[in-house]
Amino acid sequence: MLDGVLAALAWFGRFSDPLAWLVVATFTAGAALTWRESRFARPITVTAWVLFGVFWLSVFHHFAFVQKSFIEGIGTLVAVPASLYAGLLLARGRDSLFVLSRAIAAMGLIFFPFETIPILREFLIETVTRQTAFLIQLLGIDPTVVSGTQVPTGTHPDYQSTFWFVDGDHTITYTILIACTGVGSMAIFGGLIAATDAPLSRKLRALAVSIPVIYGLNLVRNVFIAIGFGTQRFHFFPDTIMSLFGSSDPYKVSYFIADRVLAQSLSVVAMVAITWVVIHELPEVMVVIEDVLYMATGTEYDLQRALGVGMRADGSGSGGE
Repeated sequence: MLDGVLAALAWFGRFSDPLAWLVVATFTAGAALTWRESRFARPITVTAWVLFGVFWLSVFHHFAFVQKSFIEGIGTLVAVPASLYAGLLLARGRDSLFVLSRAIAAMGLIFFPFETIPILREFLIETVTRQTAFLIQLLGIDPTVVSGTQVPTGTHPDYQSTFWFVDGDHTITYTILIACTGVGSMAIFGGLIAATDAPLSRKLRALAVSIPVIYGLNLVRNVFIAIGFGTQRFHFFPDTIMSLFGSSDPYKVSYFIADRVLAQSLSVVAMVAITWVVIHELPEVMVVIEDVLYMATGTEYDLQRALGVGMRADGSGSGGE
């Protein structure tokens, strides 16, 4: 029974890319109709939320069983009912969710071109790979970068995005994927900032304190994983880790600890910290955070009052003590 469900989820995952574009198009249409104050804005945006839930279901198998990421797997599974619930609240009249809906449209327009258009994906992945290699060299390690996961003399046509390490008679490869470029996190903040109703000057300041920081921290993350995995720095509790992640390769232990445990956990902390800084530049984004908290707890929150961050009469942000 379970094998059949997993097979069905794997099959359904083949439709994730067209579903993603459909979701972005529907959210964008809803945002345009909201701007025009059309009576169709609400039903279209509610439909977008339902499709969003279907999209998250389509990528659950990939994150949970292909990437073997507990954090991302659980996140995608939670996102399915959360999206449906958001659609229900919007249908019942919670108009503040139009801001989050616009944000998702903007996020998709930023992220999915890099995810689905080969020339953009290749440019971003290979740029991040070169920058990661440069930082690794500064630490006294000279990594070999190859195409795909092939040997240095191979002719595989994939991107130049794989770090090649040798440990005795064993080779270890670490490949930079689109998820390793930080574009997903940058799209989240870019979308949130773009969706808010605030002066352009403060939006630009919020972008300046979030996007470069995310990009830089992501490069540090790649360096940390590449060195930790490539030089086997985290080979701890191998039997336990291999059992936990369903792997039989002892060389992957360092990867699972460096990436799935340490890097992903620290990424959550970094996102919270960056959000805190953005809030003080752009308090309007708290409308979105309040909606997310309401969906999670069923309780209304006034974060501007709680955090001492409000709006002045001129529309600029102000910080409390």
